[in-house]
Amino acid sequence: MAKREVAPQRGIYEKVKGSGIWWIRWTDAEGRKRREKAGSHGVAEKLLIKRRGEALEGTKLPDNLRAKSVTFADLSKDALAHSGTENSQKQTYELGLRIDQLLPAFGSRPADSIRKNEIVAWLAEQADERDWAATTRNRWQATFSLIFRVGMDNEKIERNPAARIRRKTEGGGRVRFLSEAEEKSLCAAIKGRFPEFLPHFLLSLHTGMRMSEQYGLHWSQIDFERRQLHLLKTKNGDPRVIPLNSVALVALGQLQGKDAKPGTSPVFPSARTGDSLQGSRGWFSTALDDAKVLDYTWHCNRHTFASRLVMAGVDLRTVAELLGHRTLQMVMRYSHLAPEHQTSAVDRLVNFSGQNGHQSGHRSVRGKKGGNTQTSK
Repeated sequence: MAKREVAPQRGIYEKVKGSGIWWIRWTDAEGRKRREKAGSHGVAEKLLIKRRGEALEGTKLPDNLRAKSVTFADLSKDALAHSGTENSQKQTYELGLRIDQLLPAFGSRPADSIRKNEIVAWLAEQADERDWAATTRNRWQATFSLIFRVGMDNEKIERNPAARIRRKTEGGGRVRFLSEAEEKSLCAAIKGRFPEFLPHFLLSLHTGMRMSEQYGLHWSQIDFERRQLHLLKTKNGDPRVIPLNSVALVALGQLQGKDAKPGTSPVFPSARTGDSLQGSRGWFSTALDDAKVLDYTWHCNRHTFASRLVMAGVDLRTVAELLGHRTLQMVMRYSHLAPEHQTSAVDRLVNFSGQNGHQSGHRSVRGKKGGNTQTSK
């Protein structure tokens, strides 16, 4: 006998489609979202009417339904665990730092009591107090959204209050790249005080990797024979292959040394723990001060990598692929990076013009419709 089709009804649903086991969802007298297993669809209809009536009358829920609500702190722990399996150590570490700052304001709150307007107000207040750029504010908004999204995936909550908050428009971003003189000075400073870290810097400069990508590398990802480096997890979720030039290969060779362990051991191990280093904290900022290179960060190595490719005539599509960008939007910032190269480009037009305006080596011929066509002499 065919199964009777049931018309959709708000507040009644099958957790597992086609199971025949129906659940109800409703809001209790305290404004909290509730879910309860009912059984058949008919039982679910009756139970939903009963629970809604109890909510209107302010009736206390049965003991088995008055379990402690899931808090924002509970969801945050789940989000950290999720990030640990999906993202790099550095990304998970930074997520933990942001969560630590969210917990005093939201940690003890029942997760389903937090509203969109509260999140918007908190973001606006913090952006004002801490002078956040649009990019930074969006990153914090994404943290809220991730926490609630993982909670929904784990079926601990039913809505994501941060899902429909409009992101701030981000500008093209600051583009700061090293001049040849600055690079020479910076390399000398690193070599003078932190010689063991010079290969770290040169590898970054010649591959354009993000810090988290570089410091999360293991030797199994390096293919010296094919001169390639394989990134398994990237920011946009796609794997990426990076070709290695001679400078990058030498840097990796120096890092490999005699003590490097083959296989899955980290390329950048901590001398204290043996685990992957978290980044260039400490030594790089000191080297920048010594070299008197101002307004520059580790991330700017990516700008230097990209800008030099553009100035060498590499097309933007290839630059985007090497940087790991899915679209050309992010690399358009480099199209006007070097005015002197653009000037050099347009100066080449001079070679095509004679002193009286006629093209050298060609004569202008009037076409039938009055247009100009070019004919060789």
